[in-house]
Amino acid sequence: MFEVRWHGRGGQGAWTAANLLATAAMLDGKHVQSFPAFGPERAGAPVLAFTRISDEPIEIHSMVYEPDAVVVLDPTLLTTVNVVEGLKKGGTIVVNFEGDAEELYRLLGIRKGEYRVYAVPATRLALEVLKRAITNTAMIGAFLKAHPLASFENLEKAVKARFPGKLGEANMELIRKAHESTKEV
Repeated sequence: MFEVRWHGRGGQGAWTAANLLATAAMLDGKHVQSFPAFGPERAGAPVLAFTRISDEPIEIHSMVYEPDAVVVLDPTLLTTVNVVEGLKKGGTIVVNFEGDAEELYRLLGIRKGEYRVYAVPATRLALEVLKRAITNTAMIGAFLKAHPLASFENLEKAVKARFPGKLGEANMELIRKAHESTKEV
């Protein structure tokens, strides 16, 4: 079983991203779970969402405490939330970040080599493609660069079901651009 914890802010679509990834993996024949962890927070407050993907039925029904990967939709969370808390040794961090790798490691509070770290300029790409700084679908593309746990074919089905018409096309364009732009740092 592979477990992902998504870090975002209320209104940024962290749960939508977690759910789209799970839907694509389910269409690929995997067993999945996707769920949020938030209360009555206002828009902009830190939120969590989770995705589990497995070849076997998933019998655990709790939050993800020791994820295999974390995905950070908003780089401002790096200064307010310990996004690496509980991350499995050697796990993966996928971050919406544009800048110096040393600065990213400093913000994460880790040393190079502790984890696999991927960065993508998701905000810039979202502004280019969607004309809005909504990074959730870009981060799915970045995550799939690090861990190809779902096919693009079924991800496209999931995205277009959630966002019909031109919005679905634009989100798939953003996913592909983010996938191409994601770099291990």
